[in-house]
Amino acid sequence: MKVLLTAINAKYIHSNLGVYCLKAYAERELKKRGFSAEIRICEYTINNQMEKILGDLYRKKPDMVAFSCYIWNISYVKSLVKDLKKVLPKVQIWLGGPEVSYDAEKILTELPQAAGVMVGEGEETFQELLAGFLAGKAELSRIPGLVYRDPAEVIHRTGLRPAMDLNQVPFVYEDLKQFKNRILYYESSRGCPFSCSYCLSSIDKTVRFRDLELVKKELDFFLENQVPQVKFVDRTFNCKKSHSMAIWQYILDHDNGITNFHFEIAADLLGEEELALLERMRPGLIQLEIGVQTVNPAAIAEIRRTMNLQKVREVTDRINRGHNIHQHLDLIAGLPYEDLASFQESFNQVYRMEPEQLQLGFLKVLKGSYMEEQKEAYELRFTGEAPYEVLSTKWISYDDILQLKRIEEMVEIHYNSGQFRGAIKALEQEFSQPFDLYLALAGWYESRGAADVSQSRLARFEMMYEFGKTLLPDKRMEDFRDTLTIDLYLRENAKSRPSFARDLSAFKLAVRDFFIREAAERRYLPGYEAYDSRQLAKMTHIEILEDGTGILFDYQHRDPLTYNARCVRLEHFAEQNT
Repeated sequence: MKVLLTAINAKYIHSNLGVYCLKAYAERELKKRGFSAEIRICEYTINNQMEKILGDLYRKKPDMVAFSCYIWNISYVKSLVKDLKKVLPKVQIWLGGPEVSYDAEKILTELPQAAGVMVGEGEETFQELLAGFLAGKAELSRIPGLVYRDPAEVIHRTGLRPAMDLNQVPFVYEDLKQFKNRILYYESSRGCPFSCSYCLSSIDKTVRFRDLELVKKELDFFLENQVPQVKFVDRTFNCKKSHSMAIWQYILDHDNGITNFHFEIAADLLGEEELALLERMRPGLIQLEIGVQTVNPAAIAEIRRTMNLQKVREVTDRINRGHNIHQHLDLIAGLPYEDLASFQESFNQVYRMEPEQLQLGFLKVLKGSYMEEQKEAYELRFTGEAPYEVLSTKWISYDDILQLKRIEEMVEIHYNSGQFRGAIKALEQEFSQPFDLYLALAGWYESRGAADVSQSRLARFEMMYEFGKTLLPDKRMEDFRDTLTIDLYLRENAKSRPSFARDLSAFKLAVRDFFIREAAERRYLPGYEAYDSRQLAKMTHIEILEDGTGILFDYQHRDPLTYNARCVRLEHFAEQNT
């Protein structure tokens, strides 16, 4: 029997942990029972042409195809299911995942080509389903976790399957070749203790933890293989202090200097012991994603969220002071009781927490969530197809949502990219609140017809300079020009200079002489001992500011949080070198 576990990911760098777990668990358990099946994983992306995916699946001539369904891929899956049955009329098609688990009967009615849906956790269900087929007597009614159609086209539901022991899920990363240049996902727990109304994790209150000794063994594998990044998919990683502390301590004690670990946490659950441990982490060893979502007390209460906002501020501020951990803070637009003014306040407060990234997201009304149940009470309007994103509510209009969409783009370009930190800091002084800066940027882009235009990095800097001219007097524009130029060179040794950058031709000989001295004296560039003066000049950059100060950019040594080049101020450079 040939089975294809099929995932359509949002990006190539993503991998689908779910299908790998299904495969590993089924192969192990079937072997115990004396069965054998050829189970293959087929991963694609939403950027692949559907006809190419269809052709690839067809050429493999499977007996069964099981699709992993999420909000980002369900429209593609539906299209493939309809066409796959046309070219492989005998193939068994099964669906699973959060996007089909809560209205499985409706999905099967819409897709008569599909045989059934695996609801909820799939490892045990998938294995039992295959065992039944391999034994030649698949009694579907006896397998918990299924919604299926019988030969008479009657749809049946077999009931939910009890939550499984997480220690029984095999480790799926024994062979890393297929994961080259991709993010690795890992779970040390399933379920969530909280009840946020917009989240499906709130439905599963059965929080289960993988045995710590097993987790440590698997972390060793990542560390020994120097995996660049491991993203824990635990919904609230630090909901159990002893579990999170043990893992963080192990990561600290066994740091290989390369691997980065990502965790989604509740900041207000962190106590002094956890914070003291986090302060000892190597810069870049871990990063934290913190879902603040809103600062509106009425909204927090209505979405059934528990959060001590003052504690969140204190924790994020302390982590910032350590300058060793990347913080990613999330906001959600479109929550109940949050109008535009309220969201502005949420934005301003979270922005002032100074995260490395501020994710401005929009409410997704997920099937099976409490938020969906309340859609009429909230006058909640959302897109009819996945991702079911908010259009308007009783409190916020579609005009407001469109405005926030424009601001989201400005935040992505100018803040989350990390490329304009100095310039943004300078421009913030011209506005009473951060939100107004990004609103002005959005309006300026739109007035130039550039709101939906893909532009080069250099073009973005040119636009930022022009925007600055609309706000700053001439005497401050000189400083802004220097600030923007530094921002540009912090990230890369740009070979093409922007039009606003100073003409450095008068300093050409001075720069050459500096590198000749540096090659002889080795004062400013540790780690470059193997390079001569010409090589040093190519590998680094010197920018001369209005006051004659030189800024030496060292691209071999970068800030692990911002990826910015190390900078050395060369006081009175112009005066001393001319």
